[in-house]
Amino acid sequence: MKEKITQNDINRIVWNACDTFRGVIDPSQYKDYILTMLFLKYVSDVHREKRKQYLDKYNGDEERVTRAMKFERFVVPATSTFEYLFERRNEANIGELINIALTDLEEANREKLGGEDGSGIFRNIDFNSSNLGDQKDKNTRLKNLLIDFSDEKLDLTSEHLEGNDVIGDAYEFLISHFASDAGKKAGEFYTPSQVSTLIARLTKSAPGARICDPTCGSASLLIKAGKAVGSDNFSLYGQEANGSTWALAVMNMFLHGFDNATIRWGDTIRNPKLKEGDSLMKFDTVVANPPFSLDKWGAEMAASDEHNRFWRGTPPKSKGDWAFISHMIETTYEGKGKVGVVVPHGVLFRGSSEGKIRQKTIEENLLEAVIGLPANLFYGTGIPAAILIFNRGKGDNTDVLFIDASQRFEAGKNQNVLRESDIDHIVMTYQDFREGTPIDGKIGQVIEDKYSYRATFAEIKENDFNLNIPRYVDTFEEEEPIDVVAVQAEIDKLRVELTEVQTEMKKYLGELGF
Repeated sequence: MKEKITQNDINRIVWNACDTFRGVIDPSQYKDYILTMLFLKYVSDVHREKRKQYLDKYNGDEERVTRAMKFERFVVPATSTFEYLFERRNEANIGELINIALTDLEEANREKLGGEDGSGIFRNIDFNSSNLGDQKDKNTRLKNLLIDFSDEKLDLTSEHLEGNDVIGDAYEFLISHFASDAGKKAGEFYTPSQVSTLIARLTKSAPGARICDPTCGSASLLIKAGKAVGSDNFSLYGQEANGSTWALAVMNMFLHGFDNATIRWGDTIRNPKLKEGDSLMKFDTVVANPPFSLDKWGAEMAASDEHNRFWRGTPPKSKGDWAFISHMIETTYEGKGKVGVVVPHGVLFRGSSEGKIRQKTIEENLLEAVIGLPANLFYGTGIPAAILIFNRGKGDNTDVLFIDASQRFEAGKNQNVLRESDIDHIVMTYQDFREGTPIDGKIGQVIEDKYSYRATFAEIKENDFNLNIPRYVDTFEEEEPIDVVAVQAEIDKLRVELTEVQTEMKKYLGELGF
């Protein structure tokens, strides 16, 4: 029996395959080549194994096998199999052959791998691009890539894998490593795993929920939110503005087994694609890590927005944070919908139009929690961020929870990390708040010293609806009193020692003739 393939085996092989492109093109670009090849290899391996099973079942009857294969997850033309490409790895036009293989795969699976405009998920990937070097170097790189993925341990059929989600986790492993190498561009396609886990747990959906991420990137956060349900009874929806990142999200869904997920390509603010008829689709849970303070987000069309998403006010044209928040709130079910969103701290206290929008959401009793995160958690920026939780089902409870988790993390060489214990503590504090008794009065309540605080509506109003966390969570540390007498005694002692050392030095210098 074939030895089981572990997660580490898969991760090692696919990560080593990245050596083909390192130093040639930027990680934010070569990630598309590696992840696309992993997807092609997965589809090809599963197709090969299924075909083998049907051949055994139908005693080699090709007609019955062909008919049965048409009902599998993917139809894989002969020219799109990994084996077909590997056999032709030495061809002078291997880049073109890979492009044709991807196009044929798209055409054979138009409903799954096609976009609304008729083109497919591989539209932005070109294995014949001059970015890969001149003809000779390009062919060498692609040949090496095919050789790397032909490793006998990289058999991506489920019966050879140790674990239920090895391929999906390998995809996530690659995306997270690409993000760590991609600098500022990383934030465009990936939310750190521990932040995704935290948001998914804070917004945990009930079975049967519709869950959406309107700026889904490669869909890691959306997948975490789905898994947090604890059953298979949920549906996932997402939208992504960047074409190549949208393709990663679609592939990510298939590799995790979420074949029925709906992922659209387009600008969520200017052109929301998730609709039912002419109206925006509504969701139980909406989560997102939108681009921080996006310039030119679409303020010019806000007043005439056909969906009336910006009725609370139009955010400034150079900072789109509240535009995304407004969209998220408006796409949740009234009376029960929940929103979890990552924001820069300026969202908590900036005035003008942002201040008015913030005030209205608080007066509507939508805001439930404000959670400050440590600095340097996110790829591409070292600034600290916060998570806002909005709940359209708060009922009579008008209190707001403030958590300052900025000092609880594990320091890393390049990125800080939220530990499992840090996440658990935030979630437990939030759950205890939701189960606690609302405060009847003006003054809030310290839940945990220097960490969490339960603020009343009256208190927030008194602060002019400013949500800056230090206004509510007192983290001031008193300095220990200085013993002036002891300090002076220490100084006198050091002076005596210095004099003795200087005398000794003069003695030695004299002996040396200086």
